[in-house]
Amino acid sequence: MTSPSPRASGTTSPRASGTTFPGFADPVLDAQASFRAVLQAMSRPGQVQRVPDLPELPPGLSPAAAAVLLTLVDAETRLCLRAGPEAAAWVRFHCGAPLVTAGAAQFVLDREAALPALDPGTEEEPERGATLILEVASLTEGRGWRLTGPGIRDEHRLHVGGAPPGFLADWTANRARTPCGVDVILCAGDAIAALPRSVAIEEG
Repeated sequence: MTSPSPRASGTTSPRASGTTFPGFADPVLDAQASFRAVLQAMSRPGQVQRVPDLPELPPGLSPAAAAVLLTLVDAETRLCLRAGPEAAAWVRFHCGAPLVTAGAAQFVLDREAALPALDPGTEEEPERGATLILEVASLTEGRGWRLTGPGIRDEHRLHVGGAPPGFLADWTANRARTPCGVDVILCAGDAIAALPRSVAIEEG
């Protein structure tokens, strides 16, 4: 993942660029807080982290997903976004990312995207594997899926409300490709939890 970079300042307003929805209230401090939350989530798989709230967002984006996009996506990031035209306008203005198909994307926000169809990277460059930003209904620690692997002492329990059908089967196949594979950032409300590709998941 790339570290957050300062957005270019200028006179263009969101409204003039086709969106009426703002980004972070404090672009520097909120981006830093969001990036720390993402780093914590990736280094502590399954642990729920909170990101700065964004109360005004276009339909199709949760505060958590929007914060992840603002933090990790920029004009050089290939993004697949399936969240509606207002969300696309918001991303174009605040992130400037080129929109591409799921198979060609570095970051994917699309509940219909299947893990096997996303870029897993290569043996020579496994870090090129895509990251799926997956909107779910809820994230609750202490019950649910049993997570084990790097970054987890013994095991960690995470209940994911509203995960797509077949996700665990796809995840098992995804993990089998390690060090290649796809990482996942789960988003619900202002909460995130990460599933690095090396983590094993069993039904709770």
